[in-house]
Amino acid sequence: MKTIRVTIDPSGPDTMTTGRVDPERLDATTDADIAAHAAQDDAAARQDMARYVRRVRKRLGLSQADFSAQINVPLETIRNWEQGTRSPTGAAKALFKILDQAPELTLAALRMGNA
Repeated sequence: MKTIRVTIDPSGPDTMTTGRVDPERLDATTDADIAAHAAQDDAAARQDMARYVRRVRKRLGLSQADFSAQINVPLETIRNWEQGTRSPTGAAKALFKILDQAPELTLAALRMGNA
């Protein structure tokens, strides 16, 4: 990819290039169009996270039921995450990052906490 450096002078907006924006198309975009695009983006993000959750679980060699028992999360939640109907948030998302980087250590620590 070719990199082009551009200097922008905020005091002179006339000097700024218009870029590749189609003003007519931009003006024709409705709130419904924006909401639809946002929904598509959210769905794509959920599917990306679903693949990530599935990959982490499979890398550990665990079934969904065993995985849910290991991390103390309901089986239905694991299924929802892997199907992309819901996404892990907060602590669950952090747990997946740790499981991905240090799976054996993480599972050992979780076992100690459940003892």
